[in-house]
Amino acid sequence: MDESAQTTTKHPEHEVGYFKRLATHVRDLRDTPPDVFEDVSLTDWSSLSWEKVNRPYKVDKWAEGKKKWEEEHGDRMSVKEGWKHFNKSFHQLFIKDVPEEKQQARSAIWKNLMSMDIHGAGEALEELVQLLVWNKVHRVEDAIWDPRGKRALFEDLDVENPEVLFLGAADGYEAMQLMAQYPGGHAVLVDYDEFCKTDRYGKFPAQYPFLGNNPATGNHKVYYKEDMNIDFVVEDIRNLKYGKEFDIVVSIGLIEHFPDEYKHEAFEMHRRFLKPNGYAILTTPRNQLRSKAFYTVMSDYMNYGYRELMDIQQMGLYAWEHGFDILRAGYIKAHNGLICKVR
Repeated sequence: MDESAQTTTKHPEHEVGYFKRLATHVRDLRDTPPDVFEDVSLTDWSSLSWEKVNRPYKVDKWAEGKKKWEEEHGDRMSVKEGWKHFNKSFHQLFIKDVPEEKQQARSAIWKNLMSMDIHGAGEALEELVQLLVWNKVHRVEDAIWDPRGKRALFEDLDVENPEVLFLGAADGYEAMQLMAQYPGGHAVLVDYDEFCKTDRYGKFPAQYPFLGNNPATGNHKVYYKEDMNIDFVVEDIRNLKYGKEFDIVVSIGLIEHFPDEYKHEAFEMHRRFLKPNGYAILTTPRNQLRSKAFYTVMSDYMNYGYRELMDIQQMGLYAWEHGFDILRAGYIKAHNGLICKVR
């Protein structure tokens, strides 16, 4: 047991090795293998071509809310409107008491069948299936936040007290993980949806523990959101006035929302704000059967805009083509991950 964690944590139960599955999420402070990071950094990215790796899989099962909005307005939903709908919809999953809502859905199925309400029973069954999928992905596998995988992906960066810029920050989870691993720094979270500032990040569980490092002792230390120096800026990334002043520019699930004709803009957003020798950290959802099933079953929560699923070779080839050298590449539970520097 790490004694420094025991003496500095604000919540005595949150010590190194702590693990608990709550009704809404998992708290995982285990520091033992496996971290579920499969490293493919030795890939010769310059030898890849699109003929070899093929193009990413495009998710095309749209949310019913998107289709209904477009019918009512007689127009296609804009990208910004789609993100607003997605953020509010996705956030609802994070605040569900999953065990309780599963029981309610089962009761609703039985009640509707007893009253011969087949339509109602069907809706309750669909809700139950979605809850079972979310429970598996978020509460059993902890694949959305994936603290152990992301700690492994982010480790051993040559930074102290880093300035971090998070593009499309949503709930800001990965910035907080970076702040715990490289304490003493400052992060700027950017998203053009006010809801992300007020709710997704603003109402992130205050007692969620991040396992990080204690520079004074070289041991682990547990951090919380309130321990971190973070600012949230509501703005379109394209309008940011920062210069090349950040040690780390990170995006989590951003570049897959840009069709190929706009991919250069996505990568330029990372390059534009990096200090010389700074790190760009990018992840995208993995192209795997489980991911395809997730975005199909959960389409009404998730699919309000363009989205691709990639494998790590496809993601790496995009980065290489757009002027980045790849220092670390691999995949964690649900995402591909790259650590890059500008070539």
